[in-house]
Amino acid sequence: MKNYSINKTPSQVQLELAERFKEMRKSKKLSQHQLADKSGVSYGSIRRFEYTGQISLESLLKLAHLFNRLDDFDNVFIINEDLKKIEKLFSY
Repeated sequence: MKNYSINKTPSQVQLELAERFKEMRKSKKLSQHQLADKSGVSYGSIRRFEYTGQISLESLLKLAHLFNRLDDFDNVFIINEDLKKIEKLFSY
């Protein structure tokens, strides 16, 4: 059965991240083994991530750091002040 929700599921986000990561790795002309050696993340973890989207947060951050993308995580779980103000308007 297809999921027709507007919002992405965690599984969809995982797979999209994995696909973008794989494309980035290939654009840098790095094999999974080379990436494992450079990042300290095991070959098996990289392989699993690219095929299933599953990876530990620590390993994901190591890979992001290697590609100079660690700052991409700076906005995760940040509460937008404008949204908080709007929520207060509707909380009466």
